[in-house]
Amino acid sequence: MLKGKKIVLGITGSIAAYKACLIIRGLIKRGAEVQVVITPAGKEFITPITLSALTQKPVISEFFSQRDGTWNSHVTLGLWADAMLIAPCTASTLGKMANGVADNMLITTYLSMKAPVFIAPAMDLDMYKHPTTQDNMKRLQSFGNTIIEPKSGFLASGLEGKGRMEEPERIVDFLDSALNTQSSMQNKNILITAGPTFEKIDPVRFIGNYSSGKMGFALARECALRGANVTLVAGPVSLETPHSAINRIDVESCEEMYEATVEHFKQANAAILCAAVADFKPENMVQEKIKREKDDLVIRLKPTHDIAAQLGKMKKEGQRLVGFALETNNEMAHAQDKLVRKNLDFIVLNSLRNEGTCFKSDQNKICIVTREEQKEFGKKNKQEVAIDIVNELEEII
Repeated sequence: MLKGKKIVLGITGSIAAYKACLIIRGLIKRGAEVQVVITPAGKEFITPITLSALTQKPVISEFFSQRDGTWNSHVTLGLWADAMLIAPCTASTLGKMANGVADNMLITTYLSMKAPVFIAPAMDLDMYKHPTTQDNMKRLQSFGNTIIEPKSGFLASGLEGKGRMEEPERIVDFLDSALNTQSSMQNKNILITAGPTFEKIDPVRFIGNYSSGKMGFALARECALRGANVTLVAGPVSLETPHSAINRIDVESCEEMYEATVEHFKQANAAILCAAVADFKPENMVQEKIKREKDDLVIRLKPTHDIAAQLGKMKKEGQRLVGFALETNNEMAHAQDKLVRKNLDFIVLNSLRNEGTCFKSDQNKICIVTREEQKEFGKKNKQEVAIDIVNELEEII
């Protein structure tokens, strides 16, 4: 998290300037204090009043704030900040930064900055691809700056980026990871499973469930934000990888998830088993599509691998194992039984009786069950739920 971090946000004259509002909200939500410095061109796209309302601070644009000689000290800002983020950053500002053209408050602040500087370019593809722009970005990188490219979260090695500014949430994620070096999860290896599994009946049909993978992906993102090395074993879901530092392994069946999970648990400090793995699969998969030739169809099922039980047997001293229990009745009794039987450190219990949570929903309502106690939590969005779960894991890892 960014609690207590002081961030200077530089905004330049790009159509993407409106997205700076989302960046500010994201930074403040994670506990940061934000001071906006905007170029004169930037004010053509978004008003300082809007930005000031979000940050609760006057927006800095000019060297002199009033006609009485009061001036804004770029040197003071450079000493105050824990980081400077320039988003959006136009080709013009890139060029000025690379060559020390200090003709506005933003550039002078950049040249005085003692803290790390992060840059999110925003321009059309032709401007981005121009050799001058590429040279300026390389030059800025050689000075120790970090350029955040679309969908990558790091400096592109070639011309993969499209020139457009990376999405605000990803920019905040990247900044959070880069500045978060004190977490007890720093460099810990965390294994997470997410989503459903599909067990094939024939080439076009399968046994599955309604899991969207949202909870597991939120957990992977939260662990990555805290500095962990995350391996995410994902069943068939339609979600983008939530953080550039996550090693994602896509699988379809329980067998594939079992093999990937068992292999990666050997090096893991902890595993969070959030996937909704099918308990049964067809005894025999039919190689050709089953035709509707009679009034009934009997499919014999056999048990799939119990991934949690297997990892519980494998667990070594110092490793931590977290399970999930989705129940419809006698919730606590079933969760406590599973906790002991599968050698889990704690289990996250949720119930289908809590409307608007669980499958496909963006919200969840959980109870964390340990051998000593049960901790009830209110209904929250799944990213906030992920924070509660990872906080619990961080206490024991």
